[in-house]
Amino acid sequence: MINTFWLKRLTIALSLFLFSANLIAQEEAAATLDLDAGKSLFRAQCGVCHSTDMKTDATGPALGGVQERWADYPEADLYRWIRNSQAMIAEGHPKATELWDQWQPTVMTPFLNLTDQEIANILGYVQGVYDGSYGPKPVVTGDGGVAVEEKPDNTLLFIVLALVLGILAIILTKIISNLNYLLKVKDGEDPGHRKTLVEILTSKGVIAFVIFALVVLGGYTTVNNAISLGRQQGYQPEQPIKFSHATHAGLHKIDCQYCHDGARRSKHSVIPSTNTCMNCHRAIKVGSTYGTAEITKIYASIGYNPSTDSYIDNYENMSQDSVATVYKKWIADTYVSQNQSSPAPGYVDGQWNDIVSSLTNDNKRKVQGPIEWLRIHNLPDHAYFNHSQHVSVGQVECQTCHGPVEEMEVVQQYAPLSMGWCINCHRQTEVQFEGNEYYKAYSKYHEEIATGQRSKVTVEEIGGLECQKCHY
Repeated sequence: MINTFWLKRLTIALSLFLFSANLIAQEEAAATLDLDAGKSLFRAQCGVCHSTDMKTDATGPALGGVQERWADYPEADLYRWIRNSQAMIAEGHPKATELWDQWQPTVMTPFLNLTDQEIANILGYVQGVYDGSYGPKPVVTGDGGVAVEEKPDNTLLFIVLALVLGILAIILTKIISNLNYLLKVKDGEDPGHRKTLVEILTSKGVIAFVIFALVVLGGYTTVNNAISLGRQQGYQPEQPIKFSHATHAGLHKIDCQYCHDGARRSKHSVIPSTNTCMNCHRAIKVGSTYGTAEITKIYASIGYNPSTDSYIDNYENMSQDSVATVYKKWIADTYVSQNQSSPAPGYVDGQWNDIVSSLTNDNKRKVQGPIEWLRIHNLPDHAYFNHSQHVSVGQVECQTCHGPVEEMEVVQQYAPLSMGWCINCHRQTEVQFEGNEYYKAYSKYHEEIATGQRSKVTVEEIGGLECQKCHY
């Protein structure tokens, strides 16, 4: 017979272990900052008004070092300020009053729904960006190159912990079953058949718990996936041409609307046609980074012969071999003129093969024809968005929604473009009334601004939160 004294103590010990492990896990989770979550929250809640480099003033002050600037006050005061700044200003809090005197009439949006952990995550992300500790770190490799330090993957650790806890739960269940059996024997009752481990795991109680857990997990996963459906923040596909916005919009200061000219006059910003590219690249024929490799793709798609500085007649009906002859000659001649030597074997063919793979696919068999760029930003069909309304009327900068595109080698989706993100923007964005003929009809607001009754008008106040504005 099993000694019940030791069984009881083993059961108590296992129970205390599981309880302690749970408490420790909860404390560690509460104490650990999730900087990735802080990044998402910052972009959704703070990024519209505050600079993402944490060092430059924007609509609101640079946030880098904000905890140091509040060091003379309890941490709870900073959290209160983030949740409801106007309430602290009304109370006469010294730091709140100082900031208000410096930044008025700009009002910080209240974030009453943020938890302490979420605020801590945001502040941790802000500090990480400010001091450079957040994000992948460059690591110098043995050959002198630079690699990127990847974040550790803890999936295996979580699986092992889950298995250990599962095994402990099974052991505890078996011990409890044996204890119940021994108690019945001690009390002189007929304990009947002693349940095996399989019978315990297939009992009604265990099956009901597993079904309940699966329903909860399935519901949680379904809701999360439904919320994120169609959202692709951070989406950064490789385009058929390695077009660098950092070079064009950043280095050479080409205005966004020069290429995306539809943004100022239509609903869509439009993808620039190849003719727009040719406005510059009829003169600039060799790229600073890729030489002829990428610009030749433009020429091959539109039928421009850079060797003769002319467009090819009847280009769309030319065979692929004839097209290849034109551009292989251009690639080889350019290499010779730049390097005073012949290209290495396979150089010209390799570059041409890359052009073919970039400009063709299963549906497009010929290099001739439009370049098939990959769409990055895509709002759901039930949401109406008009670029001209924001760019020409609202005078919103492209970077407000698309981020610092002038710094991106490969463009990615910067903002979540969620409904909540748009609503927050409408709540806090100030309408550009002065000198803007589109807002002349709002005579009441013009009069109130002129008499000093109000200092600004937000998009919300002119109907920016009405459902039918975006969902008509």
